[in-house]
Amino acid sequence: MDKLTLAEKDKKYIWHPFTQMKDWEQEDIVIIERGKGIKLIDVDGREYYDGVSSLWVNIHGHRKEEIDRAIISQLGRIAHSTFLGLSNVPAIELAEKLVAITPASLTRVFYSDSGSEAVEIALKMAYQYWQQKENPCPGKTKFLTLTNAYHGDTIGAVSVGGIDLFHATYRPLLFETRKVPSPYCYRCPYERDKESCSRECLQYIERVLQEEHESIAAFVVEPLIQGAAGMLTSPPGFLKAVRDLCTRYGVLLIVDEVATGFGRTGKMFACEHEGVQPDLMAVAKGITGGYLPLAATLTTEEVYRAFYGEYEEKKTFFHGHSYTGNQLACAAALANLRLFEEEKLLEGLGEKIKVVEEELTGIAELPHVGEVRQCGMMVGIELVQDKAEKTPYPWKDKTGYRVCLEARRRGMIIRPLGDVIVFMPPLASSCDDLRVMLNIIKASIETVTG
Repeated sequence: MDKLTLAEKDKKYIWHPFTQMKDWEQEDIVIIERGKGIKLIDVDGREYYDGVSSLWVNIHGHRKEEIDRAIISQLGRIAHSTFLGLSNVPAIELAEKLVAITPASLTRVFYSDSGSEAVEIALKMAYQYWQQKENPCPGKTKFLTLTNAYHGDTIGAVSVGGIDLFHATYRPLLFETRKVPSPYCYRCPYERDKESCSRECLQYIERVLQEEHESIAAFVVEPLIQGAAGMLTSPPGFLKAVRDLCTRYGVLLIVDEVATGFGRTGKMFACEHEGVQPDLMAVAKGITGGYLPLAATLTTEEVYRAFYGEYEEKKTFFHGHSYTGNQLACAAALANLRLFEEEKLLEGLGEKIKVVEEELTGIAELPHVGEVRQCGMMVGIELVQDKAEKTPYPWKDKTGYRVCLEARRRGMIIRPLGDVIVFMPPLASSCDDLRVMLNIIKASIETVTG
């Protein structure tokens, strides 16, 4: 019997996420063997720009010496011990650092393993907070969410999401939420400008809060940009207005910074742009610089105190993970955050963001690009069949997918969200690298759309 190749073994044994395996089994696949800087290298030695930061997680590039060294150093001590009934050095040091760099309202850190889990934890904390605070509000059990939202793929996170393409099948499994219109869009539901749309949405949200705040535990939002919805950006001031409404009507604000955190929008966290102090914040993805799975839910002292009591009161937050506070991941995260400071990464982003904006101007003029959306280093390029009418391509054409395959042939890995091409490079990319990558995207769109 002939020995199977790696590609054949992959197709025989593996089920890939967000992938139609029938297509996968019929295609040539890229198998990554190593990485260097902002490039990935496959088993045949071919190099590719990492145009989506290995799914929005990589910050400083691959094989970053300082992070490699931190993990190896920690490995010489211990790789993992439980966080239930024990603590460890890097987890303590990282918690102190996270509290120092996040909004001042946040004082407590609860670790987990992924963004979905971080959001689930925030939901459970918010729910339980109202049940056992000093003056309980047992009727506050629902969550207010935006249309088009995406907060992860576990059941709780899906319940507060709103993307039917991903989650319609599971609707019978979900708990009920109160959905409100989102101004994070270009096809304005009010057929007016974005400012008017924002005003209408906020008025709607306020009416809901006025009438239903006694049943609403928290409002869950992605700050500034809805990522998986297609890189839909919010109008200026919307997040701050939502914070004010939540405060006025006694509803907790949960910000999902899983995608937007750690520099992606030009500041360390997106809510900083509007000076928003959340009650709970979920972070993941870039927390370790793209090295190891780690997430955290941060919350206020007030929320924390609702769980504080005598043993027999059973106010404990009964939630945890086997790898909570993992030492290797926390060591990587600490090294990642040191690099932000030592290399003044945030300070250098302004010029890079401007370069991306300039290069996107030419892409926006292409005849089959309906809109380009940018928030810092997060970009969505919407492909359309008819630019004037913004008519979408038929789903069966797989236009976005074919553009990404063309980009791969030209030496860059990117992924689509339907027919939205996502560009989210490592923050360490140079201005020249950014120009090259965006030119690859432009040429790929031109090739595929004719």
